[in-house]
Amino acid sequence: MPTIREIAPICKSKNAGPFQVTIDVVFKDAAMYRRVRDTGVLCADLFGKLYGVPAEDVLFTAYDAGLAFKATLPRLVPAGDIGDTDVYGSQQHAPVLDVVIPL
Repeated sequence: MPTIREIAPICKSKNAGPFQVTIDVVFKDAAMYRRVRDTGVLCADLFGKLYGVPAEDVLFTAYDAGLAFKATLPRLVPAGDIGDTDVYGSQQHAPVLDVVIPL
């Protein structure tokens, strides 16, 4: 079974303000996007588990027109605060790369 890193050409993260981070997973092929979407693996519950936040705090959307998934979730440490290791939020997508998709 493939991982996100093997099937999605774009998986990135960035700040959505100082208290949230957003993660995008984008596909170039509509058929592959639909196959991934239909598995239901990418969802608020998964992002909550990966990032240690309640699923109800995750805003998760599948954008069919953009062949993309977007998850916005609270940062555990505000951007730039003591203990923050990624002030821009640009490395927060790493846990998603190893998510296995049962295709």
